[in-house]
Amino acid sequence: MLKRLSPAGAHPQISSDSRKGFATPKRSHRLIALTAALLLIAAACSDTSSDGASGDSPSGEAVELEQVSSSPRQDVPSALESMTGAGLPEPTVEVGRVVSGGPPPDGIPSIDRPRFEKASDIGWLADREPVMSLTIDDETRAYPVQVMTWHEIVNDTVAGVPVVVTYCPLCNSALVYERRADDQVLDFGVSGKLYNSSLVMYDRQTESLWSHFVGEAIAGVMTGTKLEELAVSMVSWADWREANPQGWVLSKDTGFDRPYGRNPYVNYDRANTDPFLFDETPDGRMPAKTRVLGIEENGRAVAVLTDALRNQGVVHLEFGSRPIVAWAKPGAASALDSQEIAEGKEVGQTGVFESVLDGQPLTFEPSTDGFKDSQTQSTWNVLGQAVDGPLSGKRLTAIPHVDTFWFAWAAFQPQSQIFNGGAAGGSQNG
Repeated sequence: MLKRLSPAGAHPQISSDSRKGFATPKRSHRLIALTAALLLIAAACSDTSSDGASGDSPSGEAVELEQVSSSPRQDVPSALESMTGAGLPEPTVEVGRVVSGGPPPDGIPSIDRPRFEKASDIGWLADREPVMSLTIDDETRAYPVQVMTWHEIVNDTVAGVPVVVTYCPLCNSALVYERRADDQVLDFGVSGKLYNSSLVMYDRQTESLWSHFVGEAIAGVMTGTKLEELAVSMVSWADWREANPQGWVLSKDTGFDRPYGRNPYVNYDRANTDPFLFDETPDGRMPAKTRVLGIEENGRAVAVLTDALRNQGVVHLEFGSRPIVAWAKPGAASALDSQEIAEGKEVGQTGVFESVLDGQPLTFEPSTDGFKDSQTQSTWNVLGQAVDGPLSGKRLTAIPHVDTFWFAWAAFQPQSQIFNGGAAGGSQNG
């Protein structure tokens, strides 16, 4: 059976020799990319599926939750086979820049029948491990990065809303979209292709290709269609569990045999390394692998340097007439550093929210317990929930954002401003 190297067999476990190649400017980028691609192809030839759960058995009972049925497949030309096939519209990107990442379509298998455990039953996640936190209405779920790294896509339904939960290790980007488009409920797989070194998905209804980073179909009969982006945060397991002790957590019981908890991209987030199969010159305003928090709304894009945000704790910004707050606190490990994700270097965790609640503008500052608003002295956690004070039980409206690498954000948002510190009011420099 075919398998992809890192997620589901996914991208490469880079050897010590090839890691040196990534870090050495004198090495040819083409040679580095070829070496990594060969590693991917080799991994794609090994077995990927399993009849049971992978790794250690989950400590709680994993269950399937109610799902919205996907629409039937259509008899239309497939962009997965040819982006410029007969009957297809012109792709929105240069065809030659959509490249193979090594594995074939579905070589990294998406999770299409997700199973979940209660947070109180989880014994296999370390406190510092990153999880993707998604809230729709009053339902919050966690998707551990140690699972997402090996699958990249989860087709799920949360609070009755069909969603696609996505994570691209190469861009360090976690994004969630609603799966409804053009009166269809789509489900997505991993195409095996990359664009700007970023995951390219395909929908199984029409086999159109979609950019994970912007949620838009770039080739196929659905070209130009955009999915609705939903807010998701990357936070530590400890903080998520404290806020959601009875919440649902994506299980390791996936039906695939993967070394969950291991990082196949050891040292990938080192500042002096090159992005994998990124065929453009990275935006020179910052090093390619600089971690940023990206926010885009109504045509305006801002990249907040993660280090600056961590140093200040809180940054207030305005997008048009809407004031927002971005904040960060320590406690989360990098998923792209050490061989064991739980042992990754400290990178912190972030959140972005509207800073107006029930018509009342709020200003925030870091506190020992999280964050505190100046107006009521209520305490807030990293997920935007008031946990103490007059506003206890209230929740801020989350704003879609992405924690990612600068090269990826700048490639998709080339006009982005940069916030690199300054007054808490949030001046932009760029």
